[in-house]
Amino acid sequence: MKYCLAQPEDAAIVHDLMLQAFSVYRDSVPPSSALDETIESIMQSLKHGKEAVILYVENKPVAMARFTLEETSLYFYRLSVIPTFQGKGMAKQLIQWLETYAKECGKESLSCKVRMSVSRNIALYESIGFYIEEKEIVHRDGVDIPVVNMKKEILKGVMA
Repeated sequence: MKYCLAQPEDAAIVHDLMLQAFSVYRDSVPPSSALDETIESIMQSLKHGKEAVILYVENKPVAMARFTLEETSLYFYRLSVIPTFQGKGMAKQLIQWLETYAKECGKESLSCKVRMSVSRNIALYESIGFYIEEKEIVHRDGVDIPVVNMKKEILKGVMA
């Protein structure tokens, strides 16, 4: 396995991995906004401070996560594992990489948002030390989407 920080020219790879992984949410109400993103929008986000990590297995991209470094936390989103590699620990591997990266950057926690209707993902994050910090309603396309904000403390007691 190899992890690579994505460059803007990797936007097509990030986009492809995301579409493969998020295709299961096509029939959700509303469908995941990940399905509306374009290669160009991803490229622009990578050029303007957003980041992504791509996980390669035998030189084939199989998973990725997009993220941003906030003041005290690494916030990740769009964690994507292609269907043929789901259930094989790739998401946990990516999150472990993100945790290590966050520590190296002096961040105190990891955070993400998860639709409450996707209990499988909530259970995955809870199994590796995340907890539900708060619940909220996101309004998109005239629909209320219940989500949970999840957090994992990684550097307790670190002095600034």
